[in-house]
Amino acid sequence: MITVLHWDHTTRTCVPGNLDQLPTTAAAVLPEDVWWIDLCNPTPEEEERIFSGFFPVHPLTQEDIFRIRAVPDQGSHFPKVEEFPDYLFVIVNPLPPGLALASQQSKRGEPAQEIKRLPSPDRKTRPQLSVVLNRQILVTHHYLHLDCVTSAQQFVNRHHDSAGRGPDFLFHQVLDAMVDEYAPVVDRVAARLDGLESRMFRDPTPEQLTRLLRIKRSISNLRKTLILEREVLARLTRGEFDLVDEREVVYYRNVYDHLVRYSELIEAAREMASDLMETHLTAVSTRLNQVMKVLTTISTVVLPMTLVAGVYGMNFKHMPDLEWKYGYPMSLGLMGLLGVGSILFFRWRRWL
Repeated sequence: MITVLHWDHTTRTCVPGNLDQLPTTAAAVLPEDVWWIDLCNPTPEEEERIFSGFFPVHPLTQEDIFRIRAVPDQGSHFPKVEEFPDYLFVIVNPLPPGLALASQQSKRGEPAQEIKRLPSPDRKTRPQLSVVLNRQILVTHHYLHLDCVTSAQQFVNRHHDSAGRGPDFLFHQVLDAMVDEYAPVVDRVAARLDGLESRMFRDPTPEQLTRLLRIKRSISNLRKTLILEREVLARLTRGEFDLVDEREVVYYRNVYDHLVRYSELIEAAREMASDLMETHLTAVSTRLNQVMKVLTTISTVVLPMTLVAGVYGMNFKHMPDLEWKYGYPMSLGLMGLLGVGSILFFRWRRWL
């Protein structure tokens, strides 16, 4: 599906359009107009029309944009930003559609069932949002529906004047919506770790360790993505690119600050997950030591009794006290006395 938004400088409104209304090439776009072309799971013919006909881009850029369709086994491209003579090319990795929807529901106070599923560590399932922009045109390309793009489009439909600020401001809206989706997911990760921490102290189980390993892999995946996206935002906030206007840099800096905060929270969650793994292993080891202590105490207390029973259980013909009528109660009493004496000795030495 292709969505076209056109901001006309004469009417100062942003209206929906279609491919037939596009100028023949990007060079034919009026200097005061702004076009936003969003390609959601486009066909190869539509991609060819946009990236080879209307807005020609470098073959390497096309290779990165079409990566998921061309080599699906390799998954999405990591976040990056590249400047070319006539356009700026950016790749980011938003949250998968289900997690993004759950994040939006959580922000609105609605029950979010799908947020129970944390991000998969498999790079093949991570979405890719490719962005190409110049002074008048913004092109977004993705093979999955992305809520951050939809949210930015809704913002533009409500605030027509915002489109007139240029593609760099529209792209900021997409990034802002994308980064905000991380907040509920980060909170969910922290809540799961807190829940595991309390259960581990009460009753550590192998299932908890398996769940913790799964959460840690998800945290590592989020952390890697956030770090790379943070580098992309850092370059956009430094005024390094001419296509990002100086007045828009402050908005990118605001998005960057949010991303840094989420990166720090994920880093803290990663450290907490590592600490919980050590805590789980320590708790299991302590529990095993307690069990071994009880079993060792029982074995040590019974050992003298076994010795007495073994001595009087020998089948020699001539043994003292074998025919004594008090021999049996005397041996039982002796075994009981040795057992009580062993327990008292252990308590005296504070081994119990």
